[in-house]
Amino acid sequence: MSRAGLVLALYGGLALTAVLISAGRADVDIYRIQGTSTPLMLGLSPLLGIAVGLLVVLLTRMAVRRFSWARLMHRDFRSVLGPTQSREILILALASAVGEELLFRGALQPWIGIWLQAAVFALLHIGPGIRFLPWTVSAFGLGVGFGYMVEWTGDLGGPIAAHFVINYINLHFITRVDLGPEPQTST
Repeated sequence: MSRAGLVLALYGGLALTAVLISAGRADVDIYRIQGTSTPLMLGLSPLLGIAVGLLVVLLTRMAVRRFSWARLMHRDFRSVLGPTQSREILILALASAVGEELLFRGALQPWIGIWLQAAVFALLHIGPGIRFLPWTVSAFGLGVGFGYMVEWTGDLGGPIAAHFVINYINLHFITRVDLGPEPQTST
């Protein structure tokens, strides 16, 4: 199976799990919180998500410029991803945004709350080793932020758009920008 096929299977499985959890709660509209979403907000929430996503991307660029731990994670993710085509990045960014948001904010949040769904979301983002702790912590923070965005807007449009923008732009950056080796410091 191709890498794109694996990505679609994984995140499709998350989306299916979300639908099954929601069906078990008799919640037929997983995209919207019952009684809170308005037609105006359905249009505005993706725009809010794009703005939040772009802000997070800006903050990650600042971290990569300023902190050695961020550069190390960039290099580690770059080596894990290897050569990646734009089409694969699009599929990964879209599938992960839809699958994860349906599961965590759409299905789990109404059931277990904002903070607990964010903790489970962070657990999905644990990397191999302590050096990935900032990624896990940022996933928790984004899980909480996306959760409150859902509560405020009444739908998943904002978190899906933000998640897509963050993953799409950052994956392009990671796979296209080689930071070179970390300079060695003398003792």
